[in-house]
Amino acid sequence: MFYEPEKNDHGLKRGAPFKSCVVPRAIGWLSTISEDGVPNLAPYSQFTNLTFDPPYVACAINQTFDGLRKDTTNNIEQQGEFVYNMVTEELAEKMNISSCRFPPEVDEFEQAGLTKAASRLVKPYRVAESPIQFECKYYCTLRLPGNGRVGACDLVIGKVVGIHIKDEFIDGEGKLDIEKIRPLARMGYSDYTVVKELFAMPHITHQLEMPADPAIIHKGLEGQAGAFQKN
Repeated sequence: MFYEPEKNDHGLKRGAPFKSCVVPRAIGWLSTISEDGVPNLAPYSQFTNLTFDPPYVACAINQTFDGLRKDTTNNIEQQGEFVYNMVTEELAEKMNISSCRFPPEVDEFEQAGLTKAASRLVKPYRVAESPIQFECKYYCTLRLPGNGRVGACDLVIGKVVGIHIKDEFIDGEGKLDIEKIRPLARMGYSDYTVVKELFAMPHITHQLEMPADPAIIHKGLEGQAGAFQKN
């Protein structure tokens, strides 16, 4: 089949399949704090990491049905900080509760029954139950025009300045035990998936593009700062 998104001429009973074509997607469970000091927590399914030296993350946040920018966007731009919290299978229901549109004065941590953990370098709280959290400093926003009331989108980019990982999820080889963490990922429609199984595949080295030293290559693949800096 072929269809043009703006014509919506796919002919499928379940609606446009676009979001099901880019899967699985990490969930950007972002915690912020308002100018009035109210904690905020909300999940976004259009989230990803960017470069790694230094590391950045990006989250696309569509506006509300009223044509307003989300509290998350406002808080990040006003306060200049946010936290990414990894969602796991165990936290799925609590994440879903935090997705509800609560008034700005409502604390989603309390609504979802989650524990606040103090951050070290930023003001917003972390989700204590989450196995991994990134403390982030706001970098910039790219405003994307859209159709209708919710089409417009704020692509918010932040620099990761601190990373928390629970020790119980680090295996004997010093790697993250993803199968133990069981991260939750977003699919299309109302579907989700859980990472339960991994496989490894050696990287093919292109000598003309990358350094020959395998150790340097692995550092880059793992996202280690300074991996490709010249001596």
